[in-house]
Amino acid sequence: MTGQYGFRNGYLGMHDAAFLPPESSPQRDIAQHFTHAKLLQGAGYKTAHVGKWQLSGRLPSLVYEAGFDEYRMWAYDENLPPDIRHRGQDGQVGIRQARGGDTRYWWPCLMENGAYVPTEVSDFGPDLFHDFVVDFARRHKDQPFFISYNSVLTHGPRVPTPDPNQPGERWPAGLKSNLEYLDHLMGRLLAALETEGLAQNTIVLFLGDNGTGGEGKGEVRERGARVPCIVRGPGVTPGIVSRALADVTDILPTLAEWAGVTLPNDRVFDGQSLVPLLRGDRQTHRKWIYSHLDDGRILRDSRWLLEIDPSVEGKLREQFFDCGECRNGTEYKDVTASRDPEVLSARARFAKILASIPEPKPNREMVPQRRGADGRLDKAKTAGRSAAATDQLPKAADAPAKPKQPWTILFDKRDMDGDEQLSWEEYHEGSGRNAAESRKLFEKWDLNKDGSLSRDEFVSMGVKAK
Repeated sequence: MTGQYGFRNGYLGMHDAAFLPPESSPQRDIAQHFTHAKLLQGAGYKTAHVGKWQLSGRLPSLVYEAGFDEYRMWAYDENLPPDIRHRGQDGQVGIRQARGGDTRYWWPCLMENGAYVPTEVSDFGPDLFHDFVVDFARRHKDQPFFISYNSVLTHGPRVPTPDPNQPGERWPAGLKSNLEYLDHLMGRLLAALETEGLAQNTIVLFLGDNGTGGEGKGEVRERGARVPCIVRGPGVTPGIVSRALADVTDILPTLAEWAGVTLPNDRVFDGQSLVPLLRGDRQTHRKWIYSHLDDGRILRDSRWLLEIDPSVEGKLREQFFDCGECRNGTEYKDVTASRDPEVLSARARFAKILASIPEPKPNREMVPQRRGADGRLDKAKTAGRSAAATDQLPKAADAPAKPKQPWTILFDKRDMDGDEQLSWEEYHEGSGRNAAESRKLFEKWDLNKDGSLSRDEFVSMGVKAK
């Protein structure tokens, strides 16, 4: 949203408060940042945010303050008006505690332009987000508009989706069906643009999320940062599959060039416009790309890749790869220990680049960094939430805390995204079994067949299995 790396906007990580701006810092507030929506709003575009919102802000200015005229968002409990409590799929009050599903999907919890949107058990969140996108485009088709559409699919839990070919029926839960339903919605979106006469003057930029649970998400590895990017629209040469290097800081300057807007000169932007590449005017884009999480970093050029793991007990571990012409990790060669002159030359070049970027370091005075020997964040990370979010957590009156049982500890360890549900990918990653065995057990333990494991399912079945 900012066209900047985290060392400029203050967000070096997501959960560990040692890598977030302090609560008292203006950087903590999204309203203080210059965003892609503010850029286009200032140029006369009508702007909308749709789907996930996991940034700061409170009613009534929530989302608006980042430059959006309208929004429909999947809401957490702290995003709701004080007198509203959404009922989850099984009727249980609460957002994070909803059982048997997830309130971004069936019976979704939604906020639209400051108001709670009542929904039914038969409502599927991704459909309602799609409807808002199409409606916003239709209402503003005679003027410039910008929609930031942050799909809740295909995040876990992998719930059953509607069957597009059989109304009232559902596709089975799983990553396959969730991905195919997202593809179905994208097809409906493109068809709607055609119907409204917008296909010839609307650019659609499709960008993936940061990895799949159990397959890179949350890891400081290229597979956790490398995502698909597909662009379609006027001025974009069709049929090009580019090997050029790009990263998400390039989005804001790309939007600026498309809109004919000059970027403000009171701040530094790390991205570069992709427009010349998309027009087919050139085949290369950037000499290197960069990504980070906490104090872990990834640096990549067309051939070489450096991965620096987040520190464990104050120590960083580096791996250096010769990727050749490969782009998907299958033919990379680990040359970390190599003394070959070509490798040493590449490492020296990377060291020079990293020396030009402030090294991410934890603010240990605020919150100590909490990583275990396995390198993962401690799941008891309430210090990483905002104060407002922490206030929403249920408090045990004066009862003494009960010690966690082994299967509960194991659940917390595998629940990488902290949503109180284990997707198959999260379950499989730590199972130590092959995929077929892991899938069989997962389906057996998934007692309510919703495509994810609740804490109770995981603990009760784990104890029985033992």
